[in-house]
Amino acid sequence: MDRPLVALVLAGGTGTRLYPASRSDRPKQFLPLGGDRSLLTETVARADFADHVVVSTRPAFADDIPDHAPDAEVVVEPAAKDTGPALVYATHRIAELYDDPVVVVLPSDHHVGDGFAEAMTRGARVAADTGALVAFGVDPTRPDTGYGYIEPGADRGDYRDLAAFHEKPDAETAARYVDEGYLWNAGMFAWTPDALFAAVRDSPLAPLLDALDDGDTDAGFEAVEGVSIDYAVMERAADAAVVPVHFEWDDLGSWDALERIVDADEDGNVALGDDPVFVDAADNVVATDGANVSLVGVSDLAVVAWGDRVLVVPKEQAQKVRDAVSILRDRDAF
Repeated sequence: MDRPLVALVLAGGTGTRLYPASRSDRPKQFLPLGGDRSLLTETVARADFADHVVVSTRPAFADDIPDHAPDAEVVVEPAAKDTGPALVYATHRIAELYDDPVVVVLPSDHHVGDGFAEAMTRGARVAADTGALVAFGVDPTRPDTGYGYIEPGADRGDYRDLAAFHEKPDAETAARYVDEGYLWNAGMFAWTPDALFAAVRDSPLAPLLDALDDGDTDAGFEAVEGVSIDYAVMERAADAAVVPVHFEWDDLGSWDALERIVDADEDGNVALGDDPVFVDAADNVVATDGANVSLVGVSDLAVVAWGDRVLVVPKEQAQKVRDAVSILRDRDAF
């Protein structure tokens, strides 16, 4: 491909489901989870397939980005309004920085296996050759209710038509999706700026794009609500494709994900950080940054002791941690 390939890394979220390790002043992308380097550092390192790396973040985190991605260009969105405004703004800046680029969007909280770089390059080529908005769809390994799904359409060789997006399902629906060959929506995309902007002009984010073209970023962000790129643009796009990918993948969005990337002991317990004590305990996840934790006679729990905070939640309800965070935010304690 003779166009510059730019990896756009999203690093503006806080990771509420990974509370208490992830806090308002210490987002999950700055944490090492399952390795020695932060999630952001790991993401930037595996973006070496790209000619350039751009990290998009919010003002509160901007000064810390160089510690984790010293060679990346940093784009700072003026307000945190979900992935829709963030990606439109960052892509607009990339179009100003580089000549006729192709953009690959990478969240900074994923675990991936072999074949990642080849798949991202392939998706970028599809975006460049077809002018479509490209989503990457991961082969499901289980009927997970924590992910959205992509319904693939006609097979076009390196890609498939994107028939529909489907929101996070219940357990029965998730099982049916897997049986019918649907793919996980991994939140990774590829597009050219021209293709994205053409779709945005017929979306709720059109006022932002108009303001960016006029050079008034602040007014643009004030003119739109917070919305995901999936809902605002991808689900409405007339020309969208899905590139199926087959590498190992996990979204490190909640504590139960650790058991899929960290080796367990003979009783199925997984530990991140200091060595906890397990007595008649099985299939638990423990994460600490220095506390001595002991589990006795319990199973299937996630127990997290980080700083002055402790979280205990059944693994199967790990998604509900965000509900606790909502209460803490109301108390100005997140």
